[in-house]
Amino acid sequence: MKNLRGQLLENVSLAEYSSWQVGGKVDRLYKPADIDDLINFIKQVPLQESLIFLGLGSNTLIRDGGIQGTVVITQGALKKLKSIDSVTLYAEVGVASPAFARFSARKNLFGAEFLAGIPGTIGGALVMNAGCDGYETWNIVKSVLTVNRQGEKKIRYPSEYKIAYRHVSVFPGEYYLAAEFQLKSGSKEESLKKIRNLLKYRADTQPTNEPNCGSVFRNPPGDYAARLIEACGLKGLTIGDATVSTKHANFIINKGQANATEIEALIEKIGKCVFHKFHIRLIPEIRIIGEA
Repeated sequence: MKNLRGQLLENVSLAEYSSWQVGGKVDRLYKPADIDDLINFIKQVPLQESLIFLGLGSNTLIRDGGIQGTVVITQGALKKLKSIDSVTLYAEVGVASPAFARFSARKNLFGAEFLAGIPGTIGGALVMNAGCDGYETWNIVKSVLTVNRQGEKKIRYPSEYKIAYRHVSVFPGEYYLAAEFQLKSGSKEESLKKIRNLLKYRADTQPTNEPNCGSVFRNPPGDYAARLIEACGLKGLTIGDATVSTKHANFIINKGQANATEIEALIEKIGKCVFHKFHIRLIPEIRIIGEA
């Protein structure tokens, strides 16, 4: 590969790039220097080769067999964050969601506070329409910048996507690079206070100090996955070192030496138990990628 300014590694364990701290190796891993460097890299990756973007590695379970192909790490790389005008912010996909929320608040903008409770990057928030506290990412998206496997950039708008709860349609072969967000004028003090309250609630109700990926399952219509899991008596259920949190039933934590196989088995068992008791099929919120 020619004229790369980022870091290219081979046969790298992905466990250190996973919030669950599990996962096998990937053939190639690239940490781009910036968007232009990433585009140059993408154009040189063979079209038949798998190409996956990872931010903070939250909301993703990487299987123990690893990934055949290439993984691009955006966190710490695509990190530009700036104001476009008085109510519009621009963020690259590697920006941490909590950092975006705080930046917005300090700019006296309202509407992004909920992102402080999303343990991932802007890229991940766009992919899954991440949300909490009654808000969702795509409610504030003005436009997105994407790139395809040929290295061609394109600006797209929310009207071009089918957007739903924890779901956004995709254009095959396109990847998010950045987004513009339309917010409202607000009060820095009020927004920062809302962020502090959200983070306190999260710390009080979720196992934030243990390796986890956030919520494992989507909430079914009119109900909560955590309530259903707890009603099945599954809090504390363990397979190997993978455990259903006793603090929040929709979280699975790595007690130390869990592997992806144990976590996936626990996810399947939870789903079966809830379906058997309530005839409700829980849909995973997380992405499961790689080889078993």
